[in-house]
Amino acid sequence: MSIESVIGIIASLLTIAMALGIKFEVIDVDVFNKRPAKEVFDNLLSKKTTDAKRKKLLKKLNKYEFFNKQIKKEYINSFELKKRGPEELLFDICDKNNIVPTDDMCKSVLGYVREPLKTKYLEKRQAVKNEPTIDSQEQMMNKKPEVKVINPFGEQIVYLSEELKKKYPNTCDKLIGILDKHHVKYSFLKATKDIWCRDYMPVQTPSGRLIQFTYDPSYLRGNKEWEDSRSDVRKVCKENGFTPEFSNINIDGGNVLICEDRAILTDRIYSENPGIDKETLKSKLADLLECEIIIIPAYRSKEDDLTGHADGMVRFVDRNTIIGNCLANEYQYIKEGVQKAINDFNLQYIEMPFFIDKKDPKHPYSAIGVYVNYLEVNNLIVMPVFGRKEEDEKAINVMKATFPDRIIETINYNDVALEGGLLNCTTWVLKQ
Repeated sequence: MSIESVIGIIASLLTIAMALGIKFEVIDVDVFNKRPAKEVFDNLLSKKTTDAKRKKLLKKLNKYEFFNKQIKKEYINSFELKKRGPEELLFDICDKNNIVPTDDMCKSVLGYVREPLKTKYLEKRQAVKNEPTIDSQEQMMNKKPEVKVINPFGEQIVYLSEELKKKYPNTCDKLIGILDKHHVKYSFLKATKDIWCRDYMPVQTPSGRLIQFTYDPSYLRGNKEWEDSRSDVRKVCKENGFTPEFSNINIDGGNVLICEDRAILTDRIYSENPGIDKETLKSKLADLLECEIIIIPAYRSKEDDLTGHADGMVRFVDRNTIIGNCLANEYQYIKEGVQKAINDFNLQYIEMPFFIDKKDPKHPYSAIGVYVNYLEVNNLIVMPVFGRKEEDEKAINVMKATFPDRIIETINYNDVALEGGLLNCTTWVLKQ
């Protein structure tokens, strides 16, 4: 049968149907050609996407069942991405268009369930309902203002392991001297077995909760001396009066960096938790840490980095800015992975000098050369220097330019660094 015959038959059938009063509904082609919502959302966030393209992507996103064409035309036409990350953008879409961010929406758009987004949305709606009336506003204006002095950093205390004082007394005294000089509170932790208290102590969330993750890092296994040095986290917490929430997720504290509602971790978390699906793990961490989760690649070789911790690679300056090792000196997979995080979450990246010093065969895991592993407490930053004049000066200048309102102190921490860690590793800062 020829094509012309087929077309003729179809036309005849359509004519008969119309004569009988049968109506045809026009079907939206996009219904059969939809990309996953997350793919559309990721393209919306991409720095490579133009503003005109973003508006088209918003229109496509609006057709998915969880948005149900509730995103207003005015919102789409005036849309600007600015510096918003995934969760911030999703909340803005929901907030400005009166759409509740459901579990299905979060799962489809972000790739994981984010309960705090829904809570934040509902709390904001409740706050709007409870806004004072005109009469109560006038009463408030006539009331004398209460003056409050607020410390923008909060009251913080630095904890150190008693083992640091025993094993490195001179270096410990130098650090304590700096803390005393700037009136920073500090205390020593009892019942610890090694100096790396950042890793086995709880992680404090933005709301102040303490989450005690399982401390069973793979790099300590298979070496009896290292296994024997692993601190018992429950005993440490009990001996020092802390009552955290315990989690069966296996993570070191040095691999969790938090600023406001964002957290950076390396992908070492996946190999340390092989029994948990990646997206499920991210979702659980997002809820536990009350944060948007940003993943960067860890070093693949133990010779490059035994622990795979984020605090040896980057640190937060603020929620939209990170400072990290100079990417020109990094492996290609590190460059690409960090750049992907920068693009996906609209981050600014400040490069810090760093160098690798593996000359001493007795200390194959030396951390000498990693300037970003500094101590940050209140308005004080204590950064390591390594006795290399040119690199030290460059690093100090970068820190002063990055943190113009902070006090920058330096310390030679080489004897500790030879063992594989630095200032952030050997301190645990608690906001009281």
